[in-house]
Amino acid sequence: MLNTNSEFLRPEIMDVLRLFNAEDEEFTHYFSYGACEYHNCIEYRGQFYDRLDKQWTEDELEYKRYAKRFAKLAFYNLLSSVTGIKLPYGALTGIRPTKLAYTEIAAGRDFKKLFEECSVSAENISHVQRILEVQKPYYANGGGQNLFVSLPFCPTKCEYCSFITAPISATRKYVDGYVDCVRREIESVAPFLTNLKSVYIGGGTPFAIEAKQLERIYAAINALSIKNTEYTVEAGRPDVFIEEKLKLTKDYGVTRICINPQSFNDGTLVKIGRKHTCADVYAAFEMSEKYGFDINVDLIAGLADERLADFENSLNRAIALKPANITVHTLSLKSGARLKENCNRLVIEDIGAMLALSRNMLTAAGYNPYYMYRQKYQAGGHENCGWSLAGKECVYNIDVMEEIADNVAVGANAISKKLFDNDERIERYASPKDIPSYIAKVDKIIEERNKLFGI
Repeated sequence: MLNTNSEFLRPEIMDVLRLFNAEDEEFTHYFSYGACEYHNCIEYRGQFYDRLDKQWTEDELEYKRYAKRFAKLAFYNLLSSVTGIKLPYGALTGIRPTKLAYTEIAAGRDFKKLFEECSVSAENISHVQRILEVQKPYYANGGGQNLFVSLPFCPTKCEYCSFITAPISATRKYVDGYVDCVRREIESVAPFLTNLKSVYIGGGTPFAIEAKQLERIYAAINALSIKNTEYTVEAGRPDVFIEEKLKLTKDYGVTRICINPQSFNDGTLVKIGRKHTCADVYAAFEMSEKYGFDINVDLIAGLADERLADFENSLNRAIALKPANITVHTLSLKSGARLKENCNRLVIEDIGAMLALSRNMLTAAGYNPYYMYRQKYQAGGHENCGWSLAGKECVYNIDVMEEIADNVAVGANAISKKLFDNDERIERYASPKDIPSYIAKVDKIIEERNKLFGI
């Protein structure tokens, strides 16, 4: 139980308490500010802890930013000292460490100094630095728009998944109406797309719908000006790959696809609710490779009861395929996922070793980290990271994670983002999550997004 005299700091403090599984313990927190001094006093287990920081600020927004930072540092340092636990990203709780680094750089400061103050590990500071180096040409080319198309259909729902997806057997009746609505949305956003940098069709598992339905989406996109535009389809699980859909995808100009095995261990696939095998992954890869796509392969560290050797097996197999990208996710508890219903904490003994191994093996194989993000309730406080061969980075992933371009998003649970004031301010518009509500409200969705983008 957290008692604090500053409610605006509660969410930030609770994020730190969750990192240490301490949110149910008793804390009394007093915050005061004056003469540019931020004072945090914490009573915990009968002891008092004080932290005093001095920082001049220009305005209310900056004052609150520092107040949140210093409060988090006070609680992190206290709990780290008491428990002896040092977390990989220290007191940083935001989902985009790289964006914070860019903010420091833009202010003329060395981001590494702040990260060290926040107790970020030396390995992770170097990891962030590597990502910034790879992103340089892409970051310099910010602006423009990216188009996201949501196709939230899957063969089954995995135990860790929090997306709105449901088994296609239960949602098939909505697909034709859904496709009609998405086509209308795509047509409506054409005036916004004056400098389209990428198209990304995500899921779910887009290949879960029928080829003729998929083609209707492709045709609507091709009515836009997409020449020389990066074009990705997150095709998804290997058991839905067929020649007809791959050929169709190639014919409509798609340049990148994703094959998402998550693990190359058949026992793990059964446990998480997948209906495919490791052999299906190889078959899907072989089928796709001949069309000349850049291919991304997704893995998740910490799945089911996997240990370090299991994850190493998946890494070895993924690297041997030599895809353009390999994305390594860390298992996370997410609201709405079956996994979160069955456990409150993720305690995975080998998770730190798994992430360290992935960095070493992927680097040795010629891959570079090029984007990353974090999630709440992520095992061990680690991250998700995309790795690519040189020149094979995904523009969409960089732009969206660093928020350096407008994101025009269509479909259920799609979130559009518009940048204002030299990228200092972002406004969002989110579509309804469930498919029937989305279909019923598509006219209002189009109207509201038009307002956001000034049409």
